[in-house]
Amino acid sequence: MVNIQNYDKFIVAFSGGKDSIACVLHLLDVGVDKSKIELWHHIVDGKGETLMDWEITEDYCRQFAKAFQIPIYFSWKVGGFAREMLRKNSLTAPTVFETPTGKYQVGGKRGKKSTRLKFPQVSADLSVRWCSAYLKIDVFSLAIRNQKRFTGVKTLVISGERGQESAARARYKAFEPDRANLKNKRIVDRWRPILEWKESKVWITIKRHKVVVHPCYYLGFSRCSCKFCIFGNADQFASANKISPDKSKKLQLYERRFKVTMKRNISLSELIANGSPYKSITQELIQVATSKTYSGKIFIENWVMPAGAFGKSCGPT
Repeated sequence: MVNIQNYDKFIVAFSGGKDSIACVLHLLDVGVDKSKIELWHHIVDGKGETLMDWEITEDYCRQFAKAFQIPIYFSWKVGGFAREMLRKNSLTAPTVFETPTGKYQVGGKRGKKSTRLKFPQVSADLSVRWCSAYLKIDVFSLAIRNQKRFTGVKTLVISGERGQESAARARYKAFEPDRANLKNKRIVDRWRPILEWKESKVWITIKRHKVVVHPCYYLGFSRCSCKFCIFGNADQFASANKISPDKSKKLQLYERRFKVTMKRNISLSELIANGSPYKSITQELIQVATSKTYSGKIFIENWVMPAGAFGKSCGPT
């Protein structure tokens, strides 16, 4: 057990998914003062049109934070997923991050010019699964490293990886120095408090706090990653295609333009044809999940297990 008394600040890497929700609830359960907690969410598509992610995610996260009276800060790569994917003989884009005193932009001026023009690959190697590395991990580190308020204080970063998700994640350390740590100047540690939790414990915790989870779970998705996550199976892509046919068509056009498929051994159109949309999908839920504004509840008395609970996760290995 980590000694929470040793830390001045607690940053939760908050995707809006069940595991990051469980991390927030666990911090409260073990007595961490809300005034020391911050939620950080990385917007995969950046500010503007969504392509890969759920339209509702940003505002769901904002309303969750508001309901718990915990500050939330957003960060993103300028141009998001699409700009990084379409990079041609150019540098990666700058990063924008919100802070208590305003919004700042860093990076994007150094490094080596390169070309992508293809989707991230399904791989444990983050150099080819660049969506995680460039749009989340690097963005997070840059935001910490470029804020003087983390100098001279002890910060604990909390993330919601669980060993049950994959053999690789089962080998993660529950506690270790974070990559943003800088000896004798900036103390940043990482804690994975639910690493050994089973999915059942996650849902039990959420039910106990009567929290309404992200709309994607009620649609039947078992993970709150991107709507068109590269790890998705045929049923997930068939479901995403039913929910957002225009975005699906755009991704299929990119495949033909790149002459490289997202899944490498099968095109998206074939993958979708092989799948079956989740039976829990309704027009009402589609409207909620594809809206930019979340007007639903965060707490509910008559809590119901979402349709996507205990489904096939289709996540990173």
